[in-house]
Amino acid sequence: MSVSKAKVTAVKDLIQKAFYTDPEGKARDWEFASRQTRVEGSDVDGVAILAVMEKTTGPEILLQRQFRAPVNGVVIEFPAGLLDANETPEQCAERELLEETGYIGSAFGSSPVMFCDPGFCNTNLKLVQVAVDLTDVRNQNPKQRLEEDEFIENFTVPLKDFPEKMKQFADDGFIIDVRVMNITAGINLARKYSL
Repeated sequence: MSVSKAKVTAVKDLIQKAFYTDPEGKARDWEFASRQTRVEGSDVDGVAILAVMEKTTGPEILLQRQFRAPVNGVVIEFPAGLLDANETPEQCAERELLEETGYIGSAFGSSPVMFCDPGFCNTNLKLVQVAVDLTDVRNQNPKQRLEEDEFIENFTVPLKDFPEKMKQFADDGFIIDVRVMNITAGINLARKYSL
């Protein structure tokens, strides 16, 4: 089975409208979407997972191919998921990594809260960095634990080739998630300025 076989068959309008006043006091309105799944008491909806795998050939980044209905296409993205009740972003990242990829990892860093598309949606997340120890026997034959409606293909990309691989995916017609492209841009800037 390939995620590229999925397609949108119908669309229904579900949009909200906010009414507000601008800095000069003029009445304005704005159409937007709003996520309704944030866990009570949390300031974050979920996580994206920057999973790093140390190999003898150098570090590799774990990515996914997944059909996303809002863009009617297959997206190259990081593993990700929504927080459960009484869960920290780091715990969420480790749980979601295990569910979506079968890998056991250890969170070692987390970003501030980031908004994905604040001009259209209130969805936010933290980018959690997770180390995956490939010498751990539990990571030798990872098995996904997907929900019934999840169809995810996992793969890795060498960090040293990351920008070139993302360009190739885009050239091949894949949609590249903004978080993945931000890492790509960061690598390109680090290369340009020898950081």
